[in-house]
Amino acid sequence: MASNPVESAPAVIVKNKGLLTVAIMLATVMQVLDTTIANVALPHMSASLGAAQHEITWVLTSYIVASAIATPVTGWMSDRIGQKTLFLAAIAGFTLASALCGMATSLGEMVAFRIMQGLCGAMIAPLAQTVILNINPKERVAQAMAIYGIGVMVAPIVGPTLGGWLTESVNWRWVFLVNIPVGLICIALLIFNMPNSDKRNRRFDFFGFAMLALGIGALQLMLDRGSDNDWFQSTETWIELAFVVSGLWVYLIHSLTAESPFVDLRIFKDRNFALAAIFMFLIGMTMFSALALLPPLLQNFLGYPVITSGELMAPRGATSMISMMIIGRFGNRIDTRFMMLFGATLMTAALYMMTGFNLQMDSHMIIITGALQGVGMGFIFVPLSALAFSTLSTKLRGDATSMYALVRNLGQGIGVSMVSAVLANMMQINHSELAERLTVTSKAVHRHLPGLVEGTASALHSANALVTQQAAILSYIDDFWLMTLLSTVSVPLLLLLRKPKPGAARK
Repeated sequence: MASNPVESAPAVIVKNKGLLTVAIMLATVMQVLDTTIANVALPHMSASLGAAQHEITWVLTSYIVASAIATPVTGWMSDRIGQKTLFLAAIAGFTLASALCGMATSLGEMVAFRIMQGLCGAMIAPLAQTVILNINPKERVAQAMAIYGIGVMVAPIVGPTLGGWLTESVNWRWVFLVNIPVGLICIALLIFNMPNSDKRNRRFDFFGFAMLALGIGALQLMLDRGSDNDWFQSTETWIELAFVVSGLWVYLIHSLTAESPFVDLRIFKDRNFALAAIFMFLIGMTMFSALALLPPLLQNFLGYPVITSGELMAPRGATSMISMMIIGRFGNRIDTRFMMLFGATLMTAALYMMTGFNLQMDSHMIIITGALQGVGMGFIFVPLSALAFSTLSTKLRGDATSMYALVRNLGQGIGVSMVSAVLANMMQINHSELAERLTVTSKAVHRHLPGLVEGTASALHSANALVTQQAAILSYIDDFWLMTLLSTVSVPLLLLLRKPKPGAARK
């Protein structure tokens, strides 16, 4: 019998890799779930905390902004105090903040605790990815990324469904309290199974961090509050944009000239990492935009209840998980670039199919397109994450995983804001154009809305409702066309990725 090829040694040797992987997965799922699980509970929070509808959105905004600011600092902190210490502190802080959110009695308390939750939670995903990469030999990186990817990709899909069930069946506070037992289990498993890592005495670049935090924080505020402020019709949006441009520009110039920058920009000299980061940014724009668009479409215009709409989105998560398992098992036998091309093609095809949505369709088209997107996500995320770090030095992984998570989150934020703005604008345009065609001489009006000719109030109301529905579905289709175009444009980037040489050293 032929002997199996000898695997290379991982960067970090652990006694029980299985239990450590379970801890990492639980922590990842817990943190990623919280980016979407609270959305459906906002109306209940608003009533319980005595906050107006426009005020309660700060529960989401505070978490997003805090998470964006804290993500880039993860690499420096893990080098300075050690990965294990930081991982334990992040999970403990996140768990404590979750408990406090569940007990909050006012909007001020909730926002403060959500900021704490965002600051701690931002460090969990980059740390989890770094540890997963370090404890596995490079021959098993695809399998490791498949396990990590299940948490990152499936959790946001499950979040709204779980949040809706907890809110309806128990209480909105359990959206946060459910994290307590999970966090405690993670802490126990990490204490006994994660080894201490080497520390590096890196000087903290306060100026670089301040400029990056200013730019990223202002960007997230602008994206989150832009629609409420009517975008660039508002002075606030222009002020936030000025902070974004000035903060990021000064940060870039400073980082290129400083001796010890906040984030080591050498990570972007690695061709695979730079291209993977750009592609992940674009994937964040298209994939998470679809996730944001579907629930309101299903509930408000297709008439599905909250729980049912969550069930219709479940195949997306199921097929994503299955495809990641397949990649993890057979990924080493196929060129990763071919797998990503296959996944990107499926994603683009599914988005194109969604441009055929209409108000009379049944659930089959929703399930099919969701399932195809799930498969595509699995075939993209796992090999892309593996290839992004395959040629990168292990010393740069801390900064690299932080920036990788940051660009994914920025893509998500920009994508959701973009499609929301397009949706709102096109609904007005489509409504106006459709209304102009409802004339008393129109045969369709005489056939379907005869009362409109006489100008009765009920007929006018019915006509407006029909126009609003049709304008909405046309606007959603416009967004699906936009995402199809973005997905198509991103595919050529995959052809520029390099296949790593076998046995290449990554010191």
